Parts: sequence; C-alpha cells; structure tokens
Amino acid sequence: MSHGADLTQQFRDGAGYVGRLLRGAEIGTLPVQFATRFELVINMKAANALGLTVPSRLLMDAERIE
Repeated sequence: MSHGADLTQQFRDGAGYVGRLLRGAEIGTLPVQFATRFELVINMKAANALGLTVPSRLLMDAERIE
C-alpha cells in the first residue's frame, strides 16, 4: 500500500511554475507549492501473498488497485 502525492499532478503544477518564470516572473516572488492531490494505491497481490485482509473501506477509497 502506498499513499503519496500524485506525480502526474506534480509535473503539471511544475509546468505552470516554469511557464510563469518564462513569462518573466521573479523567482523570489513565486509562492511555495505543495501537493494538492494525493493517491492511495493498494497491491492486492502482495497483500494476498502475506495473508492480509484489506478492509473494504480502504478498497473503496483507493485510486488504484493492483
């Protein structure tokens, strides 16, 4: 199981930052950006191999089940 920032969204946010810099924004004036979207990924194959039961509530909240 993994919970962390959505990397695709991080790259999109970074591209916006670069765009602002290329349009002449001063780097010192740009705000610090934090992750705005997170994802939960559950590896069911590994959970089953370890004999773990994943609660259905976690499965419903997961963005991706592998």
